[in-house]
Amino acid sequence: MTLAEENYLKSIYHLENRGISGVSTNAIAQKIEAKPSSVTDMVKRLAEKELLHHIKYQGVYLTEEGKKRAKQIIRKHRLWEVFLVEKLNFSWDEVHDVAEQLEHIKSKKLITELDRFLEFPKKDPHGDPIPDQYGNFQPLDEQILAQLEVGESAICAGVKDSSKAFLHYLDQKGIKLGDTISIVEKEPFDQSMVIALDERQLTITDRISKNISVKRI
Repeated sequence: MTLAEENYLKSIYHLENRGISGVSTNAIAQKIEAKPSSVTDMVKRLAEKELLHHIKYQGVYLTEEGKKRAKQIIRKHRLWEVFLVEKLNFSWDEVHDVAEQLEHIKSKKLITELDRFLEFPKKDPHGDPIPDQYGNFQPLDEQILAQLEVGESAICAGVKDSSKAFLHYLDQKGIKLGDTISIVEKEPFDQSMVIALDERQLTITDRISKNISVKRI
């Protein structure tokens, strides 16, 4: 497949995983940042390769082969992110763009050996699960921070928003994966909350708490 085709498959897969039943060409255009006409042409091409189905007025659905290909790309992307953070000292807000380039490397042996070299990681630096060589994910028993109540504590396990701006915000606030977060106060009006973190307290907005994944302790 071409680089563009791989990007489309991965983007459609992510949109489907958000619970969208039948992904519209407009949603794909927004995700890919492309013109709707270009999306229509690519959808036709991927449909001819039997990687997706396009049902008029219902949207786009990946075939099983399409899902398999998408998960292979995601696997490579997330393994490279682990490598960049653990072995090359990249920060978690720097790795996405570099991994976007590395994910298109075709060598299966390279990815197999990379996985072995990294000792078969289950999550990337943002807490997202890494598919194994067969495309299987390890189920994650996680909630979002916003679901916790006053007095509860949890381990920071990942982020829903992996944009540079959000990750940079977390770095500024000193919030990172593995931190223990306790809920001190919760404002009923706007759902903002005061959290305890490393013997200090921070106030975060509802938007922030809805984009942090945690595991209750």
